[in-house]
Amino acid sequence: MLKDKNIILGVTGGIAAYKCVDLVSRLRKQGANVHVILTKGAQNFVTETAMREISGNPVVTSMWQEIQQYDVEHIALARLADVVLVAPATANVIAKCACGMADDMLTTTLLATKAPVFFAPAMNTNMYENSITQQNLHTLQERGCHIIDPAAGHLACGTSGVGRMPEPQELVEILVDFFATGKELAEPDEADSRQHLAEELDFSGLNILVTAAGTREPIDPVRYIGNRSSGKMGYAIAEAARDLGANVTLISGPSALTPLAGVNFFKVESARDMRRLVLENFPESQIVIKAAAVADYRVKNVADHKIKKNDEELTLVLEKNPDILKELGQKKQKGQVLVGFAAETQNLIQYAQSKLEKKNLDMIVANDVSKPQAGFNVDTNLIKLLKRDGSIEELPLMSKKDLAYIILNHVMKIYRQHN
Repeated sequence: MLKDKNIILGVTGGIAAYKCVDLVSRLRKQGANVHVILTKGAQNFVTETAMREISGNPVVTSMWQEIQQYDVEHIALARLADVVLVAPATANVIAKCACGMADDMLTTTLLATKAPVFFAPAMNTNMYENSITQQNLHTLQERGCHIIDPAAGHLACGTSGVGRMPEPQELVEILVDFFATGKELAEPDEADSRQHLAEELDFSGLNILVTAAGTREPIDPVRYIGNRSSGKMGYAIAEAARDLGANVTLISGPSALTPLAGVNFFKVESARDMRRLVLENFPESQIVIKAAAVADYRVKNVADHKIKKNDEELTLVLEKNPDILKELGQKKQKGQVLVGFAAETQNLIQYAQSKLEKKNLDMIVANDVSKPQAGFNVDTNLIKLLKRDGSIEELPLMSKKDLAYIILNHVMKIYRQHN
């Protein structure tokens, strides 16, 4: 999928820059033409010579150096690009791009290109989780950029947490998947656009309850059982409902996403915490959309202190968490609309249909999380909508923000039928 693709790799001044030598090598083995831009900071970690030898192309380190191959040097790479990948993307370059700055070759290229742009943030955990950085990432996403979530582990600063740049092979796979599925992305004239739907939908006066992200079940004061849900789909639905005039309550598990302005926002940790808040808000809600990935099990006996590592096996006894969605289905009143989600890796339709019926849902949003660009921690999704009347609608791969409006369009049709 990468054969003959022109990939612009922007390397910024983080310690993870050393991984980009391997990254360029892997991209070339896939047949890609790689053109590297090194920021001033990146040159402290990797040399122009190394990148030139690995990429087989001149390396750009300055706005003002001569690049004989291009006619208009400062925008030529922007035009050439099939995709731009910034890896590692430091908090500094993310902030500059969010503000639209163009003070070096990389930021100028990013501002001038019309190609898809991917950012792979890599930094200290506190810097990554800082609300300013999160807002900057949110701004870039709003403008259509793809954010690759960082990995967790030991960091160069000596701490452990979220902030590691994904391994080169993972970044290559993300680009391969993007080009493999990119042609399936819905064009504006092939799907209901946000603007078109927004003109037709009016949720004014309706109370909508949305849940998002995963839950964490403690093992001890340090560790927990969790899942990979980022909350992006639930947050997109809550944001779209807010923009359509609804009174939105968003109950979110732990997420790196910035809390939405203009909604009643609650953050929880465990499934039992989420259940309590959901049941409190359920009676006043005309529409409930349960997009959260709630843990099915919790540890029966949570340790009071950190469990110390030893040479023995550790056995955890798990007990079932309350089934919030099923409980809501039993309590649902006439006129209320209840929507669930089914994230599966096999037998998608069969499992989703069973969940729809057993939990007394009006609609279920089903997706195979093993599909490229269609699961946790990505900005796109590939879903099927199953309803009580037996109908199944399959939607093409598109952004979660666009899908939010389409989901709400179907929800409104059901609500009108019930009321």
